Amino acid sequence: MSSRQYDLVVFGATGYTGKLTAEHITTNLPTDLKWALAGRSASKLEAVAAECKSLNPDRSQPAIEVCQLNDTDLDALAKKTKVLIATVGPYGMYGEHAFKACAENGTHYLDVTGEIPFVRDMIRKYETTAKKNGCIMIPQIGIESAPADLVTWTLVDMIRKRLSAPTGEVIVSVHDLNSAPSGGTLNTVLSLMDTWSLKDIAAAHAPGGISPIPVPKAQPYKSIVTKIFGFRSVSDLGILTSSLGGTADRPIVYRSWALLGGDKTYGPNFHFSEYMKARNYLGAIAIHFGLMIGSMLLAIPLFRTIARKYVYKPGEGPTREQYKNDRVEYRGIGIPDVQTPNPPRAFCRAKYEGSLYAYTGLSLAEAAISILRDEHDLSGGIYTPACLGQKFIDRLDGAGFKFERKFYDD
Repeated sequence: MSSRQYDLVVFGATGYTGKLTAEHITTNLPTDLKWALAGRSASKLEAVAAECKSLNPDRSQPAIEVCQLNDTDLDALAKKTKVLIATVGPYGMYGEHAFKACAENGTHYLDVTGEIPFVRDMIRKYETTAKKNGCIMIPQIGIESAPADLVTWTLVDMIRKRLSAPTGEVIVSVHDLNSAPSGGTLNTVLSLMDTWSLKDIAAAHAPGGISPIPVPKAQPYKSIVTKIFGFRSVSDLGILTSSLGGTADRPIVYRSWALLGGDKTYGPNFHFSEYMKARNYLGAIAIHFGLMIGSMLLAIPLFRTIARKYVYKPGEGPTREQYKNDRVEYRGIGIPDVQTPNPPRAFCRAKYEGSLYAYTGLSLAEAAISILRDEHDLSGGIYTPACLGQKFIDRLDGAGFKFERKFYDD
């Protein structure tokens, strides 16, 4: 790759997430980085480049690459760069061209899809090619599903290092969330069932839906109340209820379990659950049934058609003024798989003050520079955020996604 023109290209740089990714690169990544903005409109790309220059006029500015959404143009683009960041979605409709081009040209690849069926399809089609050509390909490394995957990895690592034990259970909670969805996210949600059958969606979202090996059969105990009303109370985390993001995060976490050693690292009885923090039991029940009803409505084509008329369009989203007070916080508890009564519990908090999409741009940019500069011991293949390990976490922490770790010994 040493002869390639660019270190990094942001494809889809004129979109909502693409712009925020370009801004983070401009203001935070090394100034010797050779990079480019890519998309279909030269004028729009030049406008983004001008915005970047206003943010940091002293650094070298990105080149402009006009690239249409087809195999030919993306193949040519992938040949020019070491890392391609793809922010053009919905990925089930538009994402395969970039994924294929990177796999076939040995170009490292990052995206922020939340579409697990897309990830499953890409693994089936291109993992062998990615391994052969030595490229690191990590889908879903934005708000879905990097935080949950990295918090889980951190808890497993803490337990293994302090207690020399496997992990029995990890419970992750979206403890605090204040953010509005962008048009791209809403369009992805509304288009999921236009692209895949319910059977394919269910198969991909199963715990082992994208794992290369069978995942542990052990599942967390659920009381009859939890099964019906969706909530549970967890020591150190509070009252928890169903999490919309959990359905996308769970298969990624279990793929990490498989790729990072399975029984030997995470443990043979490992299981993972994700929830959302609720203020009280009534609120927990309302969130649970609200998500259930919303999921059923999404299965109705007429509802999806009407909903598209009242939400942000792709490329649109909250303004800077609207998201200046946004924040997100994840908390997780790791319970070791030991026979000792009341063993120490690992606790991790990961917090970001800002827009979910600014976090996603941060995550993409920091993952890219980590792949370029941190000398990861990864051969080619389709990986998960946790596969970048502590080096990636340290970069995120330094960029504003703060991690806190401790043990509870009572």
